[in-house]
Amino acid sequence: MRLLHSLNQKYRFFSICKRGLMDTVYISHGSPMMAIDESIPARKFLKTWQQIFKERPKAILVISGHWDTKEPTVNVVNRNDTIYDFYGFPKSMYKLKYTPPGAPLLAKRVKELLMANGFKRVHEDKTRGVDHGTWVPLMFMYPEADIPVCQLSVQTDRDGTYHYNLGKALAPLREEGILIMGSGATTHNLGTMQPSGSPVPSWALQFDTWLKNALLEGRYEDVNHYDSRAPYGKMAHPWPDHFYPLHVAMGAAGENAKAKLVHHSWDNGTLSYASYQFTARK
Repeated sequence: MRLLHSLNQKYRFFSICKRGLMDTVYISHGSPMMAIDESIPARKFLKTWQQIFKERPKAILVISGHWDTKEPTVNVVNRNDTIYDFYGFPKSMYKLKYTPPGAPLLAKRVKELLMANGFKRVHEDKTRGVDHGTWVPLMFMYPEADIPVCQLSVQTDRDGTYHYNLGKALAPLREEGILIMGSGATTHNLGTMQPSGSPVPSWALQFDTWLKNALLEGRYEDVNHYDSRAPYGKMAHPWPDHFYPLHVAMGAAGENAKAKLVHHSWDNGTLSYASYQFTARK
């Protein structure tokens, strides 16, 4: 009887949210300071999100660069707590709260899709909330915090192609009203950051431009192998945690998807806030 109830719940959730094909997105969330610093241009962009992206998702699946595990893991909770996974910032940031509903049915669906597509082990974390790669952008995109949110981890010991294929496995979610959102940073070399207003160094500009051209031209295989094909790939991403969410969003949209640059700005000299939208071609 309990199994039947669970199956009925699952059917109800996904039949209700059957709708047009959702786009996928990759958001450069940049510095946690965006939560309180009104001068960061990307903050203004995110606050206009619902004016630009008018279709309200049934739930949101976030692949955040701040959750790295050995194997894919989803958080299965009824209510997301706010995780303060940063240190040495102003005290006011630790008072901010963003506690959207969890999405346990979506988490189970993600696990089901991944396992059906060759990802043999997918784990459930029943205590984890949302890290700042999720709550900082979402507090501007959907400030009411009333849309269920589920997080999926990255695996930094794997490569871009692995994460692209992970995204491909999740593609059916776009037909179920789920917004698939990668959250990271287009360039992420914290050791090179400068004061706000500093000029952008050549290496950062070259990588950022290469990525934009590759995405807009649909050269997704080049992006999968960015570490060997992009100028200054390793300089832009000494560690790939903030870049792999892009590959997931890209893969989930499909190999013929059209990419669109929806925001572009710089801060701290080397931190690109370039964000992209992926629309499946019919």
